[in-house]
Amino acid sequence: MDSVLRAQTRIGQRALLLTIAAVPMTGWTVHAIALHRRLAAAQKDPLTGLLRRDAYTARARQVLRRHGDDVCLVLVDQDHFKDVNDSLGHPAGDAVLRATADRLTAWAGPRAAVGRLGGDEFAVVLPLPRGRRDARLGQLVRMLHTPVTLEDGQVIDVAASVGVAAPDAIGTRDLSLLQRAADAALYEGKHSGRVHLATKKHATVPSVNGRRAGRPGTHLWGRAA
Repeated sequence: MDSVLRAQTRIGQRALLLTIAAVPMTGWTVHAIALHRRLAAAQKDPLTGLLRRDAYTARARQVLRRHGDDVCLVLVDQDHFKDVNDSLGHPAGDAVLRATADRLTAWAGPRAAVGRLGGDEFAVVLPLPRGRRDARLGQLVRMLHTPVTLEDGQVIDVAASVGVAAPDAIGTRDLSLLQRAADAALYEGKHSGRVHLATKKHATVPSVNGRRAGRPGTHLWGRAA
């Protein structure tokens, strides 16, 4: 009987030690999960849920490395956004930004990097081979020009300017140069209702956001009816 009691005691002690050891591990696991969630939240824009600039940049470079020249960098700038804020209020403007973010996410797909660069400016880097560009970019324009319905039922007409840079057209896979080229093309065609495809000349524009750009030749995709 004594041997049985001693055995039970040893088993109980081991179980207690395992339980005590498990408590810090469980606490650390909870802490790690919470930390991961905080880090993930810090990478995303709280209004739209899109990646912030730094997180977008890291993800965009991954997409470029994996897919090479079969990639497009797309910059989107909301047209007349200030008018929406001024006439309908910031909640309406926020709704437009969220709708744009949702549309870009749905259009780009899970393999893309989709970010909000600030204000009403968005960026997407996605796998998009040359043979599919016309159809896909035409689809994007239609989506970005679809009216936004607010919670109270009010409908807002929206539009956006779009600049696109592709490595095979620009001659580089450098993210900064692609973004500069797409930006210059976007501002060259601002308010046109079309997608502007950048050329090599757009990558040499020295000005910020292309606002002092010349008029190098561009290819256009017209807004579909």
